[in-house]
Amino acid sequence: MKKTLAVIAAVLVIAVVAVLAYATTKPDTFRVERSVTVNAAPEKIFPLINDFRAWREWSPYEDRDPDLKRTYSQPSSGKGAVYSWDGNNSIGAGRMEILDAPAPSKVLVKLDFLRPFEASNTAEFAMTPSGNGTKVTWAMVGENFYIGKVIGVFMDMDKMVGGDFEAGLQKLKTRAEGS
Repeated sequence: MKKTLAVIAAVLVIAVVAVLAYATTKPDTFRVERSVTVNAAPEKIFPLINDFRAWREWSPYEDRDPDLKRTYSQPSSGKGAVYSWDGNNSIGAGRMEILDAPAPSKVLVKLDFLRPFEASNTAEFAMTPSGNGTKVTWAMVGENFYIGKVIGVFMDMDKMVGGDFEAGLQKLKTRAEGS
């Protein structure tokens, strides 16, 4: 019995060491990106992204907590605008600030998560003419610290967030094309 327990313990230690070692091979940064073509001009799409108050119409995160507490700076759009949220465990708490917003082509956002975990990332929305419409790309980039690399062994950031980006872009497309 003691020998069996010793073998199990040794296998567990080797497995943990292997996961920790494998995590060191993960990249130091991550990028999640999705795009959609919207049948509207960039000038029509840009205000929906550049004004944090308009995010309630298309962001996939806005409906996850009916009691979500939102705080907007004045103004709520353009460079320097800030949006803070505090919600349930599904949405957490955090803060976004528009760092740059050259109309109508790009909105760059500093994204700080406070809860359920702390992280600072950058979100970028790029709008480029594409045929008769506009290609809208939503990307998030950030540092992949060691703990993130360990988590990345078991969970794929692209799969975790990519579906949300796709849903949000579809809602943005519907909103921009409909009004």
